[in-house]
Amino acid sequence: MDNPLPSFALYFGDLPDPRRDNGQLRHALVDILAIALCAMLSGAESFVAMEEYGLSKQVWLRERLGLHLVHGIPSHDTFARLFARLAPQAFEASFAAWTQALHTLTQGEVIALDGKSVRRSFDTATGQAALHLVSAWATENRLVLGQQAVATKSNEMTAVPALLERLDIRGCVVTTDALNTQKNIAAQILSQGGDYVLALKGNHGLLYNHGLLYNHGLLYDDVREFFDWMSQRRGGLAALCPANHLSRDWGHGRAEVRACFCLPVTDTDWPQARQQWPQLRTLVCIQSARRETGPEPEVAPSAQSATARERRFYLSSLNADAPRLAAAVRSHWGIENRLHWVLDVAFDEDASRIRNNHAARNMATLRRLALNLLRKDTQHRRGLKTRRHRAGWDEDYLLKILCAP
Repeated sequence: MDNPLPSFALYFGDLPDPRRDNGQLRHALVDILAIALCAMLSGAESFVAMEEYGLSKQVWLRERLGLHLVHGIPSHDTFARLFARLAPQAFEASFAAWTQALHTLTQGEVIALDGKSVRRSFDTATGQAALHLVSAWATENRLVLGQQAVATKSNEMTAVPALLERLDIRGCVVTTDALNTQKNIAAQILSQGGDYVLALKGNHGLLYNHGLLYNHGLLYDDVREFFDWMSQRRGGLAALCPANHLSRDWGHGRAEVRACFCLPVTDTDWPQARQQWPQLRTLVCIQSARRETGPEPEVAPSAQSATARERRFYLSSLNADAPRLAAAVRSHWGIENRLHWVLDVAFDEDASRIRNNHAARNMATLRRLALNLLRKDTQHRRGLKTRRHRAGWDEDYLLKILCAP
């Protein structure tokens, strides 16, 4: 039978093989990667488990996936050596290219960029720090579009441009946390045909004179003080920012109300901000009030009754469309509980002690590849960990996952 994953062989079959000639003759690179992917989908989280999976599914792998396996199933040492030596940049590039070939981004989709550490991938004996990865997350389709490794969390801003280069973000809105609110990142997003919504942090310096206030401080302070000034005028922010949006949520014993206020940026009021930030069109203020509660309350929490209040600020190249900007800011945080949390709970990523050479980074890519395939099954309503169990028990279900459009 022909391989049901022709695109997998197309994108991963030409990866540079780091093994010696005799190793390449014994097991084809694409066969090892295909077994590793099937094993990961089926619940395997170590190289020993991959070997055991292959031994138990050897006939199925030959007959249904068309793998050659002339010399049988690779040993766990073969899996370990390959993933330790495989060039991670090439593997990540193939992953990003394959994902984008199988997935069409929705026009206007939010792509969230954020980092995560694989906590137990450090090695005290060699002084190796824990692996830290920046991922690009398609929030609407819940897919990982790509990833980039960095030395430490503070170096994310150097990894984001490299990650963006591999992505087609035309017509999409890219969001970042405050660490990656950088002018060069904003310019790159625009040059690739996207728009940005960037969290404003407290160390962005800018002098300006918008006619109402003059502040020699930081841009964050200037924006905060300007919104404070407007909130004290008659009618408050709602009157001075016609572009505003209010939403209310209740769940998990918590009631929350969020207000989004959008202020158009003009050359008259914010000339230096317009000069320094490419195509800056809108300043965004998000106010939230949250109250711990029991049953769903009749009235949303007010600023006075709330037990937690927060105000955050953002820069955006989008026009002052409050509902759209509120949704973009809200969806950015989905990367935490729909990607990072899932990788830890469903794939035990933080518990993984794989760390030899490039193995931790390549295994992280394999997990995200498996996650994307499992996400494309929209009919099975169980959690991802349960889907992995079923893939290990039910070969027809696994084949369905592998062949998902």
